[in-house]
Amino acid sequence: MTFHENVTGARTMLFVPGNRPDRFAKAVDCGPDIVVLDLEDAVAPADKDQARENIRAWLDNGGTGIVRINDDNTSWWRDDLAMLAGRVCGVMVPKVTQPDQVRRVLDVMPAEACVLPLMEMAAGIVDATGICGVPGVTRAVFGNADLGRELGVNHADRDAMFFARAQVVMASRAAGIAAPVDGVTTAIEDLELVRADAEHAARLGFTGKLCLHPRQVKLVADAFGPSEEEVLWARSVVAAFTSGSMTAVSGEAVGKPIVARARRILDWIERGRVAGT
Repeated sequence: MTFHENVTGARTMLFVPGNRPDRFAKAVDCGPDIVVLDLEDAVAPADKDQARENIRAWLDNGGTGIVRINDDNTSWWRDDLAMLAGRVCGVMVPKVTQPDQVRRVLDVMPAEACVLPLMEMAAGIVDATGICGVPGVTRAVFGNADLGRELGVNHADRDAMFFARAQVVMASRAAGIAAPVDGVTTAIEDLELVRADAEHAARLGFTGKLCLHPRQVKLVADAFGPSEEEVLWARSVVAAFTSGSMTAVSGEAVGKPIVARARRILDWIERGRVAGT
């Protein structure tokens, strides 16, 4: 599987602070689909330069991952981008409000790199279609924490965040890129909430979620994988749809859109993204 395929298919993205290189390999061993090496919120200003060097060393020694850089209104942005320029890696771009912010990152990255705009500002949500449609954007990421702060609402309130989440899902589909990654559940100890948040995001059309702690990884992965019942349903639908005409399966009308969804579930299993039954 290529790095690009891993990014577009990832269900779990686990953050690890850039100033804690002792945790990089441990984060990978926790089993997320990919790690996010953070230069932004998890790193204090005094530690930014060292964190950047830690990540440079990790990448130079064969480590992989997505790097969340600092936003372009900070004094660290240029150094972050200079360190990543020309590397085949992932770049998560925070606080994106307009397409040009993404283009400036894409301009210094090779075509094989993956650039993921973090949709966490009101202006970015409003222009989500334009941002997701920039050629070279790999996948969008929803940032509920900063958006909640800007809007003055609880970032964990699913009702308050419903429109913004749906907007990012629709924009991603309209742009023809991979389905987006949902934001964090900050209540690290509340595993039932983690599960419920992930299941809610999956129902909206997200296919992955950011994780803040290793204990969240398996719960999130399970939430975005089809259940045994869904796999059995998909197999029965595909098996029944042989003539190309609408048919019925267990009392449900089945046409081409339904079959396409069923085939997508089976394709996930075939490609090893989820466990089969």
